[in-house]
Amino acid sequence: MVHRLTLSILGLVALVLSGATFNVDAAMADVSEPVFKLVSQDGDVEIRDYGPVLVAQMSFAGDRDRAVRAGFELLSGYIFGKNETTQKIAMTAPIAQFRSSIVTSSLAGQSPVTSDDTAEWTIRFMMPMGFTLDTLPKPDDRRIMVVEVPARRVAALRFSGLWTDGNFATHRDQLAAWLKAKGLKPVGEPTYAYYDPPWQPFFWRRNEILWDIAPK
Repeated sequence: MVHRLTLSILGLVALVLSGATFNVDAAMADVSEPVFKLVSQDGDVEIRDYGPVLVAQMSFAGDRDRAVRAGFELLSGYIFGKNETTQKIAMTAPIAQFRSSIVTSSLAGQSPVTSDDTAEWTIRFMMPMGFTLDTLPKPDDRRIMVVEVPARRVAALRFSGLWTDGNFATHRDQLAAWLKAKGLKPVGEPTYAYYDPPWQPFFWRRNEILWDIAPK
């Protein structure tokens, strides 16, 4: 599927974080998304089948917002040419973020405390179709991993609004309740998916919660 984005998130990263020259016309080009098969739809929730996809990803410990900002900066550098062949890689959507582990902490005599502020977050850029693990250039930053995500079935909940912890948590809980009501079992942690740039009016933004589900 190909969607017209108002302006790529990655263009903002290049402009604000790297200080590089920013080409507005290039950023206005069509941006590709991973292809999926729509299995069913119930209001704002879709069940989708995705095929295998290559991604570049890295992980950061700490709160969600700081982690995704750090991931934007370093992963955008990779696709803008900070790799072994200085190859530029086409922009794609969405930018994905999920909690990859929990860092627990506790005081003497108290139970461990866990929260989104004590987590490790993985930030993921989808790679365009046509590449393989052998043809994608190796990142200059060795913290970046290029891996293949296998085919999977996903429940997706689309919503608008600001990228706040509260907004994501509300819709995460909404999707979890929907899955429970339908007798579907979520697998792993949900993914927060960002499709629009920060200057897109919050009421027009396309955000999604994506949650892998187990086959029945």
